[in-house]
Amino acid sequence: MKRHPFEPARLISGLTALTLGTAYGLDAPGLWHAPGPWLFLTLPAGLLLSGITAAVWTGTRRPHHPQTDTASPKGC
Repeated sequence: MKRHPFEPARLISGLTALTLGTAYGLDAPGLWHAPGPWLFLTLPAGLLLSGITAAVWTGTRRPHHPQTDTASPKGC
């Protein structure tokens, strides 16, 4: 099986979706009463955290190339 690269932003998005699905699933039959604002704020907060994580992860995983001097002529 081919291994996939680790992507923490997808992990956070998945955990956010799993949390919301569980909360709505427990709230529907009345096993747990989920506070309304909590459910509405969980999705934007999770997506924001996922976006920040993706930006930081991309910034740290990007290969750094040394800057070359482009002002000097190549023929000299």
